[in-house]
Amino acid sequence: MTDGVLDLQRFFPYRLAVLAEEVSRTVAQLYADRFDMTRQEWRVLAAVAANRQMAAKEIAEYSTLDKMSVSRAVAALEAKALISREEDPADRRNKLLTLTPSGRAMYQKIVPLVRAREDYLLGALSPTERDMLDDILNKLTSRARDLRQRG
Repeated sequence: MTDGVLDLQRFFPYRLAVLAEEVSRTVAQLYADRFDMTRQEWRVLAAVAANRQMAAKEIAEYSTLDKMSVSRAVAALEAKALISREEDPADRRNKLLTLTPSGRAMYQKIVPLVRAREDYLLGALSPTERDMLDDILNKLTSRARDLRQRG
């Protein structure tokens, strides 16, 4: 910032948002083009796969999607027979999501492709830099959460 003017191109939150969007687009390109799946659908599918079974209301926090995006993605994935919804025996108001066999197969097809994209992107870094990036991301995430809690 010089003379009270913020240089957006050098402002960390902006640069991070640009990077996140670019990375997200390169990965989304894979499942959009090859599997007719949106970013939101992929995040929900991946969240359910990672947790084996998940309440729909937990996905928003886990995936950084808003409730409406989760709801639309769940409906689309259910219509595509990639996830199933069951009543939670512990709380009948809650719905538990699991992958169907087709959903698991789709997930297993997509994972190697998105990992290859991740490997390509991180290939710009040495192993030491990758470790440093991981540490830096963990520290910054922790600080951001701390700031959010403070208000």
